[in-house]
Amino acid sequence: MNGFPPRVGSAAIVGIGATEFSKDSGRSELRLAVEATRAALDDAGLRPSDVQGMVTFAMDTNAEVAVARELGVGELSFLSRIAYGGGAACAVVQQAVLAVSAGLAEVVVCYRALNERSGRRFGQASAELAAAPTSAGIDAGWHYPMGLATPAAMVAMVAQRYLHDFGASTDDFGRVAVAARRHAASNPRAWFYGRPITLAEHHASRWIAEPLRLLDCCQESDGAVALVVTSERRARDLARPPAVVCAAAQGSGTDQYVMTSYYRDEVAALPEMGVVARQLWRQSGYSPSDVRTAVLYDHFTPYVLMQLEELGFCGRGEARHLVADGGIELGGGLPVNPHGGQLGEAYIHGMNGIAEAVRQVRGTAVNQVPGDGPVLVTAGTGVPTSGLILAAP
Repeated sequence: MNGFPPRVGSAAIVGIGATEFSKDSGRSELRLAVEATRAALDDAGLRPSDVQGMVTFAMDTNAEVAVARELGVGELSFLSRIAYGGGAACAVVQQAVLAVSAGLAEVVVCYRALNERSGRRFGQASAELAAAPTSAGIDAGWHYPMGLATPAAMVAMVAQRYLHDFGASTDDFGRVAVAARRHAASNPRAWFYGRPITLAEHHASRWIAEPLRLLDCCQESDGAVALVVTSERRARDLARPPAVVCAAAQGSGTDQYVMTSYYRDEVAALPEMGVVARQLWRQSGYSPSDVRTAVLYDHFTPYVLMQLEELGFCGRGEARHLVADGGIELGGGLPVNPHGGQLGEAYIHGMNGIAEAVRQVRGTAVNQVPGDGPVLVTAGTGVPTSGLILAAP
């Protein structure tokens, strides 16, 4: 293995847990977090008393000490939070790996719980943000008055430029949605289980912010997901096959803003993912051709195409050829999001994608991709982001 540190400290994800995914959970986000964490510990064959560290998103409403208290966790020696919304998904695992590698905690839980459909809906404009006395509030104060007040509106501008620069079409976006929904249709955990779509149905869905249609946008979901990270040495003695963290990276590009970085020379790109990609390949010693399946953060379909390019699976502007004729579907050259992703399974800020990657490594996924190559996972783009490469020991 190349890079530093080798195998990122030889840590592994040994437990995964989740609640059901719904549009109205009927319970508090704290309860969701506790349910998912308890399920992850049970999956790993560990007890709450084994937990020494906890990591979550800066946006999570559940304090680590509150989750620990409800679970019966004792003393904690490591606590951490990562900002930038969905960009934190893989970074919370990176934090856990670093804690385990440094000897700060032997067992670390990563969790995310949200009532994003029945509670705060991220897709709606927030006047409070534009008025917030923060640097993010200052940024929002410039583009909110121009009508760029929702994630979809911001991404639409990037998507329009992408179409212009590379001769792509909204059909290329639609093929991403069709693939995700086809995978979700055979996944009993998915909200859209049994409900695939066609390209014609994508065309017929209403505009949200041109060129984005409703079916180009991820879901709004209630639910929680938790992961348990420990040393690869300890993982050998636990209940489930471990998913070794071969690489873990964070990245932010030059002139980074949130969702749309207006002042870059090239608007239709995601250089933050390029920063992550270079680290992942260097740390792990793998290359894009080694990857068996990719679990990509699909909050908006254009960003799936752009991620494929930034990660090195194809050249700039060429992702539309990769997705043509089922290229990212099961049986294609690079199956993407076999669980259905956030377009088809649920939007739990990318954490459900990491759980799917663990299942793929274990060989227990509903839509299992054959082979023994590594699994790539990415977090939210358009913001400082993160990524992982997981593999069997």
